[in-house]
Amino acid sequence: MLLLTGFPGFIGSQLLPRLLAQEPELVAVCLIQRTHADLARRILKQLDAPGLGLTRRVHLVEADITRAGLALADTTLMPQVTDVWHLAGVYDTVAPRELAERVNVDGTRHLLAVAAELPGLRRFNHVSTCYVSGDFPGEFGEDDLDVGQGFHSVYDETKFAAEVHVRQAIADGLPATVYRPAAVVGDSRTGWTQKFDGPYFVIQFVLRQPRGLAIVPRFTDPSKAYFNIVPIDFLVDALAALSMRDDNVGRTYQVADPAQTSIADIVRAIADATGRRAVWVPLPLQPVKALDRLPGVRGLIQIPAPAFDYLTSTTTYSSGHTQTDLDGAGVTCPRFADYVGRLIAYRQAHPEVTSTAMV
Repeated sequence: MLLLTGFPGFIGSQLLPRLLAQEPELVAVCLIQRTHADLARRILKQLDAPGLGLTRRVHLVEADITRAGLALADTTLMPQVTDVWHLAGVYDTVAPRELAERVNVDGTRHLLAVAAELPGLRRFNHVSTCYVSGDFPGEFGEDDLDVGQGFHSVYDETKFAAEVHVRQAIADGLPATVYRPAAVVGDSRTGWTQKFDGPYFVIQFVLRQPRGLAIVPRFTDPSKAYFNIVPIDFLVDALAALSMRDDNVGRTYQVADPAQTSIADIVRAIADATGRRAVWVPLPLQPVKALDRLPGVRGLIQIPAPAFDYLTSTTTYSSGHTQTDLDGAGVTCPRFADYVGRLIAYRQAHPEVTSTAMV
């Protein structure tokens, strides 16, 4: 039996049916917040398909990962759990610190404690983020974690702290695997997404400008700054394939685009897809970030201040473990320039989608 947190969130809602599809007899328990119960039931029905039987194979159990023991509404299925997937978290660079620590750090500790008591546990699958790298300059390896880095946001910092707990649990004997996705965007084939954040801030900034030219702030040399992006379909296929291996307990995977796309490449691809030419305007980073604190400025720019730090990052991500273990599975990351047009088309067709993640 599979136990999953983070449903019906962006990654969890796509990963759950993928995992169940590759193991027809597998049954899942999804730990959900009471406030998301109705939404979880609706999305579960939407995701169901003939032969998949999600409504029959998935048990939605109310819980609270911020509390020791998870405050489970129903514990009867827990002894049958063999595989845990931990995806729940606060995915917001401007989230209050207290909330991010309770969910990302304490929530992970509490789930690790429960998992350690499961009699038949085979694997604890922890979904972290590449951005535990913080502001580390240069190539951040899959086996790296604490390298003296600072952090761009409370999100990065609390996800780092959560992974520290997972690494300690692995050292103590817990069979676990860590997956670090890069920044996740919509489906590379359809453009579908659940929220417009991360790279979408740049897309929206460009779209708000008249066709022809797009004025883009230049805080550093954009050809030497990097931001790693992966589409949700690649991520889900990679997670599903990697989790089927029985030789990767203790391994960390950076599920990233091996192309190491620069900020200049990303902006150029967005500009080309929207019929614009990017014009870079040099600006000082700190004064621009300070403007975010002025009344009405964030609503005008529509880019949260921490996001500007990612536009100056010199961090790249090695993904040797990921590429080696995906070899032969037919799972490869598409080029950003080849699918960004679909992301933009979906953004324009769905103004009702916001940048707000589930909390």
